[in-house]
Amino acid sequence: MRPRAPRGVLPGALGLALCCLCGALGPWRSGDHGWKKLIMVHHWPTTVCKEIENACSDPPDYWTIHGLWPDKSEECNRSWHFNLEEIKDLLPDMKIYWPDVTHPPNHSHFWKHEWEKHGTCAAQLDVLNSQKKYFGKSLHLYKELSLNSMLQKLGIKPSINYYQISDIKDALASVYGVIPKVQCLPPRQGEEVQTIGQIELCLTKDLQLRNCTEHGEPRSRRWGDAWPARATDEGPGLEVCEDGPAFYPPPKETNH
Repeated sequence: MRPRAPRGVLPGALGLALCCLCGALGPWRSGDHGWKKLIMVHHWPTTVCKEIENACSDPPDYWTIHGLWPDKSEECNRSWHFNLEEIKDLLPDMKIYWPDVTHPPNHSHFWKHEWEKHGTCAAQLDVLNSQKKYFGKSLHLYKELSLNSMLQKLGIKPSINYYQISDIKDALASVYGVIPKVQCLPPRQGEEVQTIGQIELCLTKDLQLRNCTEHGEPRSRRWGDAWPARATDEGPGLEVCEDGPAFYPPPKETNH
């Protein structure tokens, strides 16, 4: 229960406080940041390093978290700043499963970006309405979905040989019961095929798996973040993979 305001508080000061509160909540009340689904985004570190043209120092050889994103909604509350202290209990897991692949010593900059851009919108759900809940639930979903293990069991492993995107999507759909979204880097000059970079699994507001694309929904080319600290805005970025062959690069990059 909040303490009563002293009788001597000036009406102007009270009005200012209410104004500030409305400013903080305004984006949620306006309806400008409505969203329908959450996207659990996994990215492949080897491709992250390729996309930003960063050699990366010993990137993980497993899929890591890029973020938990509400669809079509960003930066819902710019006054709700990231506070590392609020997730200090989660840091051991965060550094393993949600690392800043390109700048390993400074993970917090990446987490700050994800909270302020996506977490402040996801926080409209009670189960995600604090920084500890948002990051903690994201870690829980990552472990529960266990994408790394599922890919291994399906025989989908990094290889110098190419995979068909439809085969990967069908295999994942057979396990999860929903259709995922797979994103790739388009082939660059001298490359034969696209490179797999990101796999998204989508959830309802009740955190139940659902198809990432509804029937009749236009195929989105890009959504969400470019990878952090990209060296340049020039050149192709991630796009929804084209049907056809794709390269799933081994951790030690192989020319193709």
